[in-house]
Amino acid sequence: MEAGIVGLPNVGKSTLFNALTSSKTAQSANYPFCTIEPNEGIVSVPDDRLRRISQYIVPKKLVPTALKLVDIAGIVKGASEGQGLGNKFLSHIREVDAILQVVRCFEDPDVIHVTGKVNPVSDIETVEIELMLADLQTLENALPKAERTAKSGDKEAKLRVEAIKQCLAHLATDEPLRKLTLAEPEAKAISSYGLMTAKQILYVANVDDNDLLGESPLVQQVRDFAGKVGASVVPVCAKLEAEIAELDEADRAEMLASVGLKEPALSVLAREAYRVLGRQSYFTAGEMEVRAWPIPVGATAPQAAGVIHTDFEKGFIRVEVYSLEDLETYKTEKNIRQAGKLRVEGKNYVMQDGDICHFLFN
Repeated sequence: MEAGIVGLPNVGKSTLFNALTSSKTAQSANYPFCTIEPNEGIVSVPDDRLRRISQYIVPKKLVPTALKLVDIAGIVKGASEGQGLGNKFLSHIREVDAILQVVRCFEDPDVIHVTGKVNPVSDIETVEIELMLADLQTLENALPKAERTAKSGDKEAKLRVEAIKQCLAHLATDEPLRKLTLAEPEAKAISSYGLMTAKQILYVANVDDNDLLGESPLVQQVRDFAGKVGASVVPVCAKLEAEIAELDEADRAEMLASVGLKEPALSVLAREAYRVLGRQSYFTAGEMEVRAWPIPVGATAPQAAGVIHTDFEKGFIRVEVYSLEDLETYKTEKNIRQAGKLRVEGKNYVMQDGDICHFLFN
């Protein structure tokens, strides 16, 4: 479960990445392509439900879920043709599951903008065009081989040819592939290509420290654009968040209060990135730990059990489930059971976000 942080050079990608992963490495130099190889880090996904559960089932530790972030070097116009080491960087994007595009929404004469002017929508479109051109190139190169294989009667190759042609026709309309819905067999047939514009995207508006709520005209431009493409926007002041991430818990709370924030914007970003990746959480709770487990939206109970251990999925018998609301009402699992609120579900049960579970397996 990986999200790639992308954008033009000097928009604050590495500052954001360092803050998210609490990295204390030196700040990158103020010029394009200072990130050559992608940095990788793990970020916890804050979830207040862990704390709420632990008020009734007191554990030795709380374990949130997490996601992997990849900081990918800046993309420039012409990246799909190799500009700015573009091909190398684009290959990193193919390997992630979703894209977080950092968009500069602040003015600062001391921070060079690669085009000489701050224009967030133009920046978004530059990256989108390069990703579409790269996808177009990938599909055009793959089609002849798929057609040759399909002539032999290979069923999967026929599906691949059909999917490639649908994608090429869609890209010809200047629309990203995330707006195209393929049937599952066709989508699976081309999944190995890592088509970049088919990935879900989240726009991160990097704002000035006097616009923490993202109310400036620049951020509104990003919101308007995102609304048209069905994406969401999270405003973040990467510089401020990097400073907050360096503080201990007490100083962090004081600084948040001083700027009028209830929590770091990075917490909001992590949760939204988790959602964009198509994930939700269920919980296990006991004396040792209360833990959040990541599962795809729509996962069945056996699939959820398999996240803990593959043997749990293979030998799945049933799952006992209750809700956090039930726990807060009845206080203990024993009371929940006695009140008839403990549900017993089988192999076909589709997990719900926030389920608290006990799995039984052979």
